[in-house]
Amino acid sequence: MEKNINNLYKLQMKKVFIKNRKNLKIAVLVDKTKNQKGLVFVMHGLSGCKEHEPIVTIAKSFKDKNFTVIRFDTTNTYGESDGNYENATLTNYYKDLEDVINWAKTQKFYKEPFVLSGHSFGGICTLLYAEKYPKKVLAIAPISTVIYGKLSVKANKERDAKRFANWKKTGWLETKSESKPGLIKRLPWSHMQDRLKYDVLKKVHKLTMPVLLIVGENDISTPKEQIQMLFDKLPEKRELHIIKNAPHTFRDKKHLQEIKKLFLHWINSLNKTI
Repeated sequence: MEKNINNLYKLQMKKVFIKNRKNLKIAVLVDKTKNQKGLVFVMHGLSGCKEHEPIVTIAKSFKDKNFTVIRFDTTNTYGESDGNYENATLTNYYKDLEDVINWAKTQKFYKEPFVLSGHSFGGICTLLYAEKYPKKVLAIAPISTVIYGKLSVKANKERDAKRFANWKKTGWLETKSESKPGLIKRLPWSHMQDRLKYDVLKKVHKLTMPVLLIVGENDISTPKEQIQMLFDKLPEKRELHIIKNAPHTFRDKKHLQEIKKLFLHWINSLNKTI
């Protein structure tokens, strides 16, 4: 039964290819709803894609509540968009988010204010966008989110100090993909230098819209202590949920079910304000 529902969900979506400001192709999934209550953009994390389990879970939660849902593959990731992962930066992820939203403005389903949600790198992009354009954003849900560059450095050192030192020394970080066995992901040191440019805490006072934060208890990439730091600085309308025994990227069925439950409850509270 669940498989049939998933197939129906896929059939309802429309895939389009747009161009970003660098004339690179971006793959976008548009899942329109007939009685549209709102609009949400859902963004994957570093090296992720629009089909990753947590991204699909979030998307389905909003679709269940009559939101039109936009998912997309950034450039320089392992999805259907152009680019090379070795060129992935927080800057290019953020600009792609802006470009997708600007494209959506030309579509009949576009509606402001809209909701933003993202995982990890996608999470910090939603925070940065909401700080830059607070009047356009109804609410944000950054999941396992990066907060700022120096904290990323700290988390990387604590996770594996030798590997981090080698990254800086050789100029390259190599990691094995968990979702694609056999794939070796490579990032240059310039990636971290770009990440160090960003700090959402500097303008956190602008995030007066409802904010939902979720993080895994065992997350070592964006530890719960770092997410708590962001939560403590948010001005109002904030929620923080820690998923027991969960890592940075949610794949376990129980964790995904818990996340969906949290989102459905949160969306219900948003619907009262729309």
